[in-house]
Amino acid sequence: MINRLVLLPGMHGTGELFSEFMRMIPEPKHIEAPHYRRDASPLYNQLQAMVESVAPTSENFILLAESYSTPLAIQYAATTPQNLRGLILCAGFSTSPIRGWRRSFASWIAPLVFRLPLPTIAMSHFLVGPGAPQSLHTAVRAAIRSVKPKVLTVRLRQILAVDARIALGKVSVPILYIQAKQDRMVGPSCLEEIRGIKPQVDVACIEGPHLILQRKPQQCADIIMKFLDSLHCTDD
Repeated sequence: MINRLVLLPGMHGTGELFSEFMRMIPEPKHIEAPHYRRDASPLYNQLQAMVESVAPTSENFILLAESYSTPLAIQYAATTPQNLRGLILCAGFSTSPIRGWRRSFASWIAPLVFRLPLPTIAMSHFLVGPGAPQSLHTAVRAAIRSVKPKVLTVRLRQILAVDARIALGKVSVPILYIQAKQDRMVGPSCLEEIRGIKPQVDVACIEGPHLILQRKPQQCADIIMKFLDSLHCTDD
């Protein structure tokens, strides 16, 4: 049986935004959502040690990563952890989703952007989608504000430079990719790149924005539970 899930957060690095999604996962599943430091930003390979420290050592588990954390999850899974039974990439990528001239521009403007309050229209367009409840706007804004701007800048630059393609080729556990159809941060080319390396990846497409776990928590939970059931059948 697989009763443990480890959740790795997006660029904000906090677990608070998983709260609604976690409530949708039926018992007896045990869920861990570790936080990254809010005042410092280790490199991906340094964060891997943190993942290793929270991963169960005596029980089978699934690793779910959101956005920023997906290359980290890929790199960790490539080390073939003994009890890892599946990998879920939500709005994920193996190389930067920001490409061409936009990559240099994003790196240059990041220190300024993260020192300013995120406008509601920008949050709707890039993160939560139109019509999102005010409670979600408030929660996302609080998560972003809880992290130092210089930390967010470093994390963005990590995204711009990351390349987890070789690691992805070494992942041996089943992979589920959750794609948000209206994602304006991580485009379809990121999934195409992943499937070019791992054609057997299961894909679930959901109507919604980049923060799909937060916007459609019940639908995501149903898809993830179906994925877990398929792994149980395989084990049997």
